[in-house]
Amino acid sequence: MPSTSFTKEHEWISVDGDVATVGITAHAAEQLGDVVFVETPDVGRTVTAGEACAVVESVKAASDIYAPVSGEVIEVNAELAGRPAAVNEAPEADGWFFKLRLANAGELAGLMDRTAYDQFVKDNS
Repeated sequence: MPSTSFTKEHEWISVDGDVATVGITAHAAEQLGDVVFVETPDVGRTVTAGEACAVVESVKAASDIYAPVSGEVIEVNAELAGRPAAVNEAPEADGWFFKLRLANAGELAGLMDRTAYDQFVKDNS
């Protein structure tokens, strides 16, 4: 079963073996409002933890999406190009942005679990 972690920038990462799926949290999607455009990183790109590597635009704002961990982009969610609203409909499921092959699984230790993330959101609202 994949394990899911969260960042202070409101990304989630679900890890299964050495492959991680990355998206934005339901909280982030709610704050953004209606998503109208998503730019995903190129397959084959190597990203570093904390690096801006994707963009999500809504009717309210444009926001960078940061890589929660380092790795190589191995897949992007092509559906988002034609249907960016999928981010609003299922941000923590079908609205994922990209998949990475992990470079350093140890970086996951610096992320929050669901309980810690929910508390972080509550404390910063």
